[in-house]
Amino acid sequence: MLTAPSEFYLALPTSIHLKPTTFQLIAAMNPCPCGYQGDVAKNCRCSPDQIRRYQDKISGPLLDRIDLQVQLMPLHRGELYDAATGASSAETRGQVELARRCQYKRQGLVNSQLDKALLEEHCLLTSGQLELLENAANKLGLSARAQHRVMKVARTLADLEGVKRISNPHLIEALGYRGLDCQSRY
Repeated sequence: MLTAPSEFYLALPTSIHLKPTTFQLIAAMNPCPCGYQGDVAKNCRCSPDQIRRYQDKISGPLLDRIDLQVQLMPLHRGELYDAATGASSAETRGQVELARRCQYKRQGLVNSQLDKALLEEHCLLTSGQLELLENAANKLGLSARAQHRVMKVARTLADLEGVKRISNPHLIEALGYRGLDCQSRY
C-alpha cells in the first residue's frame, strides 16, 4: 500500500514496515539453469528451450525497469588475483561524484529521476540519434519506458565523460546495456 510518493508499507507475516520507494536494485542471475551458457571452460547442458523458459521467469515489466543489464563471464583460474587494470575504485568514485555534481547543477536532480519533460530538455538527441534509438527499440521490442531509460543512461555516460551533448557512442553503449532485452528477442 502506497502512503506517499516516497514511502510504502511492506507487510510481512510477523510485522509491517514503512519503507522508502526510492532504492537501487542490484540483482544477479545465471544465464541458464545450469549456469554455464557462454562459459568457455565448461559446457552448458541446457537446451535453447530450457534457457528461454528460465530467462522468461523475469517478467517483462520488471526487466523493463532494470537500466543496466550486463552479462559477466566467469574469471579463469588465477584471474581473481591478477593485477587490476583500468581505473581504480577511488578514480571511478571521483568521476561518478563529478558527474552527479554536474547533474545537480544542470537540472537539480540525478538523471535517473528525470521526468518526461526534463528528459526532453536535458537528453536532447539529434534526428539521427532518434532514428537509431527507434530502430533499436523496434528490433529489441523496447517499450517507451525502456527507451527513456536508455536516454537517461546515455546522458549519464556523457556526464561521466564531462561532455554537454549525448553522442552516438553514448547512445550505442546505453543500448548495449539492455542485454537481457537482446537475449529475449533471439
